[in-house]
Amino acid sequence: MALISLQNITMAFNGPPVLDNVSLQIEKNQRICLLGRNGTGKSTLMKILNSQIKPDSGDIVKEQSVRISYFTQDIPDNLPGTVFEIIAQGLGKRGQFLISYHEAVQSGSTEEELTKIYDELDKHDGWSVSEEINKITTLMSLEKNWIYNNLSGGQKRRVILAAALVIEPDLLLLDEPTNHLDIDSIIWMEEFLLRLNSSILFVTHDRTLLRKLATRIIELDRGSLVDWSCDYETFLIRKQAVLKAQEKEWKKFDRKLAEEEVWIRKGIRARRTRNEGRVRDLKMLREERKKRREVEGSTSMKIVDSQKSGKLAIKAQNVNYSIDSKNLITDLDLTIERGDKIGIIGPNGCGKSTLLKILLGKLESDSGTIKHGTNLEITYFDQLREQLDEKKTVMENVLPHSETVIINGKGRHIISYLQDFLFTPDQAKSYVSCLSGGERNRLLLAKLFTKSSNFLALDEPTNDLDTETLELLEEILTEFKGTLLLICHDRSFINNVVTSTLAFQNNGHIKEIIGGYDEWLTFTTKQLEKYENINKAKKKQQYEERKKESAKKKLTFKQTRELETLPELIEKMETEKEELFQKMSLPDFYTDTDNAKKSKIRLDELESKLEIAYNRWEELESMA
Repeated sequence: MALISLQNITMAFNGPPVLDNVSLQIEKNQRICLLGRNGTGKSTLMKILNSQIKPDSGDIVKEQSVRISYFTQDIPDNLPGTVFEIIAQGLGKRGQFLISYHEAVQSGSTEEELTKIYDELDKHDGWSVSEEINKITTLMSLEKNWIYNNLSGGQKRRVILAAALVIEPDLLLLDEPTNHLDIDSIIWMEEFLLRLNSSILFVTHDRTLLRKLATRIIELDRGSLVDWSCDYETFLIRKQAVLKAQEKEWKKFDRKLAEEEVWIRKGIRARRTRNEGRVRDLKMLREERKKRREVEGSTSMKIVDSQKSGKLAIKAQNVNYSIDSKNLITDLDLTIERGDKIGIIGPNGCGKSTLLKILLGKLESDSGTIKHGTNLEITYFDQLREQLDEKKTVMENVLPHSETVIINGKGRHIISYLQDFLFTPDQAKSYVSCLSGGERNRLLLAKLFTKSSNFLALDEPTNDLDTETLELLEEILTEFKGTLLLICHDRSFINNVVTSTLAFQNNGHIKEIIGGYDEWLTFTTKQLEKYENINKAKKKQQYEERKKESAKKKLTFKQTRELETLPELIEKMETEKEELFQKMSLPDFYTDTDNAKKSKIRLDELESKLEIAYNRWEELESMA
């Protein structure tokens, strides 16, 4: 039996149904990606699966005692309490009783009050909660006593995910789990979800995550749910073939309808002698045409042409910047020339947005110089979308005092222009405060692309965009003739767009790599190998010295035997580790993702076992 089954579900919100008689069956141990354009009803489908909303019609059949957890797209910024308390709340009554018990102990409650809570904990098996929370916090690299409101955005997402996972769900619903996470956090989540022993239904715009995680793809398109049951690459091929076939079929249908409409409008004599069966068929054709839901239009973004800038775009020399004695940028020397497309990557909070603002002259550095070239026309995309006024309409944000957009010397009405960015006439007149995150991103792009530009500075432009819009933006930036500075955590996007990458390292140092994220990954692997070789030489020297000393000590027969076998064991593990590093440094190593994942797991295992072996050696020495 399936974990959960939706049968003939329909759901509408003052318009065409977002779910039109759809059915879905989710089995155990499946990892399903739900695709669809922004606003098609993906979150609605998840809320129905999680019993948060009821459909207008249809049946929901669940396996008895199935456990479902829902990780929402929007993570709360402010929640009172510690990591322990927030995760405990995910366990319902059991968790709440344990929280109450801790609070009662700390506040010095009476023995009678403590006994009452104690009895409730016994009754609901609440004492096991601590063990369950310990397990999930260790798994998620969290500390139980951390205050939630003091955590970074990535850590907060881990806490909320931990609260969803602590019940060990049979089905985990994830709505854009990688939103606003840095690359390291995305990779961590990717590896974690691959190891998770639960069925997963997830929505994501991260194509790298999609390719690695999904074993099945379903698509919500114009109210219908299509099950493709394949990987992402196969889906793209099949989807294109289906759309072409549908377009061909519709053209044939429309020709027939047009012919019948001509026939019905013939002279009076023809009407008197017309075939009533043919008339009925025409009425049916008309009804069928009315019900047709056209393929949603694609965004049609264009960057307004501008004159070329000088050959030199920006030159930075010995630039430094710090906040509260923390170095964000240290001794930066950088030359950006016309036509360069540069990606900027690094952990959240490392200073990527600060670097962009300093290079653009929006923020002054502590020391060093920034020189701008000639004829620069800069367009700046702010990840916080502060350039949008929520009190104004969509139209007013793009053109405050006019209704005509000038694109490459030609005028267009603002409504028509906004339709290129998938805004309906009604949406164009609505206030920005009513828009979703993806719609706000599209609006900001529409606003910025009305201006001529030869230098684009984009800070996280891919957040909340659907995959189709992402790919179009990717294509536009690839063909852009000017200069690009791009902050982005989408690995596929970076690989496909940039020609070089600035990567933040320790203490504000920034390393430039030719190529995208994959080239950066290869570089860091080689650096890690170099470090490990140095570290290995040190350990080997220390080991040889300790080995000589240990020969002088007297131990029990068993301990002596253990000490004798340790060198061979350590040597074998070190050799295997070195072989793994050599494999991981090869350029094509990461093309086989399964092998790369297994190698990484084995490497972590060897590191752990080597540490235990070395510690045991020290222990035997100290005993001697």
